[in-house]
Amino acid sequence: MAELGLYALRLAFFSALAGVLAGVLAGSRARADLARVAQRAVLLTFFFTAAAAFGLVWCLVTGDYTLAYVARHSAQSMALPYRIAALWGGQGGSLLLWVLISLVYASAATWIHRDSQRSLLPWVNAILLLNALFFLGLVNWIPDVNPFQKLPPGQVLSDGQGLNPLLQHPLMMIHPVLLYSGYTGFSVPFAFGAAALITGRLGDGWLRATRRWTLVPWFFLSAGILVGGRWAYEVLGWGGYWAWDPVENASFMPWLPATAFLHSVMIQEKRNMLKTWNLVLIGITYALCLFGTFLTRSGVISSVHSFTAAGWFGYVFLAYVAVISAAFLGLVLWRRGSLRTGNRLESLVSREASFVINNWVFMVILVIVLWGTMFPVLSEAVRGTKISVGPSFFNKLTGPFAALLLLLTGVGPLIAWRRASLESLRRQFLKPVLVGLAAFVATLAVFGREAGVYPLVLWSLGAFVIATITQEYAQAIAVRMRGGESAPRALATLLRRNQRRYGGYVVHLGVVFILIGISGAAFDEERLENVQPGGTIAMNGYRLEYLTAKPLPKQHYGGAVARLALYHGDEPLAVLAPQRRMYWLEQQPASIPSIRSTLREDLYVILTALEPDGSATLKIHRNPLVNFIWIGGWTFLLGALLVLWPHPERRATRGE
Repeated sequence: MAELGLYALRLAFFSALAGVLAGVLAGSRARADLARVAQRAVLLTFFFTAAAAFGLVWCLVTGDYTLAYVARHSAQSMALPYRIAALWGGQGGSLLLWVLISLVYASAATWIHRDSQRSLLPWVNAILLLNALFFLGLVNWIPDVNPFQKLPPGQVLSDGQGLNPLLQHPLMMIHPVLLYSGYTGFSVPFAFGAAALITGRLGDGWLRATRRWTLVPWFFLSAGILVGGRWAYEVLGWGGYWAWDPVENASFMPWLPATAFLHSVMIQEKRNMLKTWNLVLIGITYALCLFGTFLTRSGVISSVHSFTAAGWFGYVFLAYVAVISAAFLGLVLWRRGSLRTGNRLESLVSREASFVINNWVFMVILVIVLWGTMFPVLSEAVRGTKISVGPSFFNKLTGPFAALLLLLTGVGPLIAWRRASLESLRRQFLKPVLVGLAAFVATLAVFGREAGVYPLVLWSLGAFVIATITQEYAQAIAVRMRGGESAPRALATLLRRNQRRYGGYVVHLGVVFILIGISGAAFDEERLENVQPGGTIAMNGYRLEYLTAKPLPKQHYGGAVARLALYHGDEPLAVLAPQRRMYWLEQQPASIPSIRSTLREDLYVILTALEPDGSATLKIHRNPLVNFIWIGGWTFLLGALLVLWPHPERRATRGE
């Protein structure tokens, strides 16, 4: 099977190469026969790549330790799901998965648009296959990256080293796949944008064709970020969900311009403005997807998430990112004359102005995150010393802009296009502003100065945004109910007939919940104490009694599990059991926290050490409102699904 996988990988490379040549010739010479060759090459490349991935998974599952990749990332003791997940546990398999998912998108786009975008499709196919060609070149021809590279006979052992213990978690079965489904999916709108620039067909056709191709990867990238945060919270034992780690930032950076694009594209559709800007946003988004993959896989920056190092081929990867970015920017500059429109902003008090401000706020946050992420590399290049910036740098600089985005989330959808009148502003915003002010006063009355600036601002703005969303739904449902519909039927009709608008409101509601959850960090408490058996630790009304600790003998790891009785006052609540593990093979320690979770707060307990005298050293976090982040995340994804859900009436219209 290893040989078959290797041959399939070789065939995929040459199929992609042939498809690139056919696509370029078809696009430049208007050859329909070559266009068909390029389309078939996309499908053929996908087939061969899928066969190679299947071959590698087969080797991982059956334990073919003659392959270096299998020996490094799989072991007989691993459960079947984790042997399959080892496909993305190392460098070569991860890149193979990357190109496989990108070809799923490419094949779907080629098939769906085979009759509707004939002028653009040859170039789209050539660009998508060129992208696949680069990654197939890496996994085919770079020895340390090729997952089918064999070990010398004298180095073949009867068992492998196994997957990194931190990756052996159910969420890691889906987190990388979700992120890659986000990263690679943006290649489709990027390819359509580039094809529009090459052909000079710069109307809204490419935009309409690719709006859904932007929403799909944006959904997966959002889901990947959410699941990654949950994994970090449950597995890494640091007590948090986001630490502005470089690899975390790598997934967040392309999300920012993609979200900006999803807002600004509405201005192009409604007002025929921002044509150049929308292309730039698509280019930035995909360039950051490639750059994020480079950061994740290169190990150029220290990260708790970085499990591999690229070696010299990392520079090849970086050069590819630079060439792709420069080529796209060059095309935009070449066509800038054709992208100009006569329409301008008529008033700063208008929906398009709020969306433009929204876009620039996203860009400012992107610059802050990019600067903070790359600062260690820049400082080492300039001063010879690698200096990292901590979470406080990101929190202080991005916090005010996050609050401004929240305000725009409530203002943007309600304000009038072109120019808003005082009467329309009063009609739309009077009640939401009163609700926001009431939340402000109530927060001050309950918490006083202890509330802090961010909770006060975010809760008040959150109440304002929730009021705007409620008002929009209530007004629309009331109108339909006057026509004889029941309230549930009116709600269903709204979501069915204008799912983009009302699904978008659900997304905004999720954003409000997430920011409320993040604001809870202002009330976080942390305690590190050593306690003897029978001793107690008190924290904010809670009492933890250390009962005992037991050994934790397992095949892959050893360690101990502590048993702690949790009380609130004198009321018993739960028995918590944090673990301290040592993975023998990897010589890697890990703390598995035990969490008492409620809507109000989490009590998060970590066993950091068991001392020779029988005492335990415990780190305890009290994380208020943290569950609003997960609630908000799922609400956000539900809203995105509502926007994405196929519209039956629109589909019927297309069919006609």
